[in-house]
Amino acid sequence: MDKAGVRWTTEQVLALAPDDSSRKAGNKLSTAGPWSEAGSSAAGAVWGLCKGSGSKPYRTVVDTTGPAYKCSCPSRKFPCKHALGLLLLRAADETAVGEAEAPDWAREWLDARGKRSGGEGGGGGTAAPAADPEAARRRAERRAGRITAGAVELEQRLADLLRGGLASAEQAGYGLWEETAARMVDAQAPGLASRVRELGAIPGSGPGWPARLLEESSLLHLLNAGWLGLDGVPEPLATTVRTRVGLPSPSSGAPVRDRWLVLAQYDTSDGKVVTRRVWLRGRDSGRWALVLSFGAAGRSPQLSLPVGALLDAAVTPHGGAGQLRADWGEQFGAPGAVGGPPPGGSASDALAAYGSALRDDPWLESWPVTLTDVIPVPGPGGGWQVADANGESALPLAPAALARPGLWKLAALSGGGPVTVFGECGHRGFHPLAAWSPEATGTVVLT
Repeated sequence: MDKAGVRWTTEQVLALAPDDSSRKAGNKLSTAGPWSEAGSSAAGAVWGLCKGSGSKPYRTVVDTTGPAYKCSCPSRKFPCKHALGLLLLRAADETAVGEAEAPDWAREWLDARGKRSGGEGGGGGTAAPAADPEAARRRAERRAGRITAGAVELEQRLADLLRGGLASAEQAGYGLWEETAARMVDAQAPGLASRVRELGAIPGSGPGWPARLLEESSLLHLLNAGWLGLDGVPEPLATTVRTRVGLPSPSSGAPVRDRWLVLAQYDTSDGKVVTRRVWLRGRDSGRWALVLSFGAAGRSPQLSLPVGALLDAAVTPHGGAGQLRADWGEQFGAPGAVGGPPPGGSASDALAAYGSALRDDPWLESWPVTLTDVIPVPGPGGGWQVADANGESALPLAPAALARPGLWKLAALSGGGPVTVFGECGHRGFHPLAAWSPEATGTVVLT
């Protein structure tokens, strides 16, 4: 432990990596060989020079209180392999990155960050002109009109599907659905477009697809009906409908300061945009928060928090029924010591929590839950499940979780004994993201 807080473990550092290739590249730079002038400060800064292919070494500096990263390499990933390698070196051997006075190039960046955080880095430029509220209102009305037209067209498409029978969806192929999705994009309703594409993929998803297609079509019809009758939908459900259709959901309300436990972090991609999901749990308030960060055009999302750390910070929640999304705000100090996993319950409790959340948001894919005293065991049909140690109930693992190495890490951690697991519980099953064992210290990342 340093004066600024808890030194990150190797697991926490690797969890910051934007992808597997970055983890492998960072591991190769985790020895003292390529590094020179490496050092750290009591305020949580870490820096060093890493030998590269050129004549000049790469200047790498990390502010662990952010965390934030700066490197002179041309990589567009955050953090880059040099930042990962430096943090891995420090995690493995603190003496290799001992306390020292920061060089000028590192101090300059750190000072600039401090000024921005303190509100002193305004820059003195001309302030951006205030938005015209009347023009914004007209733009919102035009977009709402396009979305309404798209929803009416989509309702006709769903009616045609039911009139022709679900079997016709398999015969029509994916092309018709993709054309419909493109029409929703033209209508500026990306949420509807995404759900239409999911419908198009269901006929090829294996046995039982007609029932799944009917279920998803019903949910899409419900969303259309909610938008077309939005004037009669009460708040905050109306905000949820707007968000599900694809309208932006700005943060609202007062920031919530708490000691946030970083439970999980993972990326998903639709081929155009990379979405990073960071799950938080307030140690004092007991509330969940989901922080999203986005990267486009080959860039990984910039926000990256150390899984397993406890951060004193403020987040600003978004509106909407059952919405857990929040914006990451100001952080107060460096990461602190974690006292253990968040409180949890049984598999039955997890299902009850998801069911309760569905009352507020019928289109909710999953809900964050912590399971205590569960054992990962093979399930019927070749799958896996997490079962209560007392044998009363169990949750099947989601199909996506079965193909990931996190399943085998969870099984190895358990060794046939009970563990605590955090993950997402939804209609497709349970997706484990982090775990804790009485015999192991710290958070085991499963993503």
